[in-house]
Amino acid sequence: MTTIPEGYAPQLSQYDTQRAIERIKHVFLAKLCAALHLVRVTAPLVVDPATGLNDNLNGIERPVGFDVPAVGANAEVVQSLAKWKRFALKRYDLHVGKGIVCDMNAIRRDEELDNLHSVYVDQWDWEKVITEEERTSEYLRETVRRIVTAICGTLDELKWYYPQLETELDRNVVFVSAQELEDLYPELSPKEREDRFVRENHTTFIQGIGGALRSGTPHDGRSPDYDDWDLNGDLLFWDDTLGCALEASSMGVRVSPESLDRQLTLAGCDDRRELPFHKMLLAGELPSTIGGGIGQSRLCMLLLGKAHVGEVQASVWDQQTVEACQEAGIQLL
Repeated sequence: MTTIPEGYAPQLSQYDTQRAIERIKHVFLAKLCAALHLVRVTAPLVVDPATGLNDNLNGIERPVGFDVPAVGANAEVVQSLAKWKRFALKRYDLHVGKGIVCDMNAIRRDEELDNLHSVYVDQWDWEKVITEEERTSEYLRETVRRIVTAICGTLDELKWYYPQLETELDRNVVFVSAQELEDLYPELSPKEREDRFVRENHTTFIQGIGGALRSGTPHDGRSPDYDDWDLNGDLLFWDDTLGCALEASSMGVRVSPESLDRQLTLAGCDDRRELPFHKMLLAGELPSTIGGGIGQSRLCMLLLGKAHVGEVQASVWDQQTVEACQEAGIQLL
């Protein structure tokens, strides 16, 4: 459901918006690579489903698939590259402290459309090799701080070119666990808890997503076979334009053989143990890593003060969205 904030008007013209998107993607990528010691690599748009490399997300989303006669097999459009990146780090022989980043383009046909969600997903997907000793909350949090610094630094440069932009971001990150949020606001839904907390704390990292909380339900769904549910989380900023918490990134320390074994059982996904990727992981043949995805269109929305993701990316929309945007004078790309 699309809503238009009262009195909303784009801060940049259509031409300047396109130029600003180009600048954001160039500047932020450079800052991210410098902050996390990453190198850009080429990533797949499709993968073989038999490898287990596609992301199952919450386990209910249907990947877009098709047959490839020349190969004699089926292919799936990626839903994310969480597993592929870890496999790639092993193949490319990257060592501790180094990582990769790529442009991830995905189709999520079951996505519910609103101001922040589209069937087309574009992210900077990154992954970095770490030591076993670095599989800690403090290492995760330091990585989050580096990403926030890169985002805020990008905004600083952007406002030098476009001083009319009114976006303000808080560099200070407040860390809170999903269980602490539930304890603070037991009467609210997870999304309502996020909005309540981030409204007061501006830049927030919610840690521990995927496992059941004391209420018996998780804060949000998370596939059991890439993030360690104790060492992951979502990075959210307060979006003044929409008046809500905006999730800019989902990330985490990746599963060890032990946490994968536990989470597959908890999620009822023991059948995945027979897939090639999962066999390698359970056997300890893949490096310890940390990684995540940072939404490209989401970040452009946030920094440019846009009210709808369709203002910064080209996709397909339902009639209600088209009419609501036309009535408000919002041009969808």
